[in-house]
Amino acid sequence: QVQLVESGGGLVQPGESLRLSCAASGLIFSIDAMGWYRQAPGKQRELVAAITSDGSTNYADSVKGRFTISRDNAKNTVYLQMNSLKPEDTAVYYCHARIRSVGRPGLYNYWGQGTQVTVSS
Repeated sequence: QVQLVESGGGLVQPGESLRLSCAASGLIFSIDAMGWYRQAPGKQRELVAAITSDGSTNYADSVKGRFTISRDNAKNTVYLQMNSLKPEDTAVYYCHARIRSVGRPGLYNYWGQGTQVTVSS
């Protein structure tokens, strides 16, 4: 069984920073891509940033230059450094990973439980 556990959300003022973390645990053989999605009230879930196992990244246009995704493969952990936060960044942020489990062929999608990020003055 595999779990993704997120941490780091909270309430901040516009212009401030937050760092999200997501640790994968369980019977993990290998992790392919990892990423962060977000969903604001009344909107569809959208990709924020993603990173491959070799470190290639891609970002939503709305966060380029402000957010940075990184990962620590030894810790099975992905991070999202969010700077210059704006009210429109307010959403529930979800961690995602494509994981091969021990004893189970194939890659499967796993999601974290979500962490609330609120940007407000």
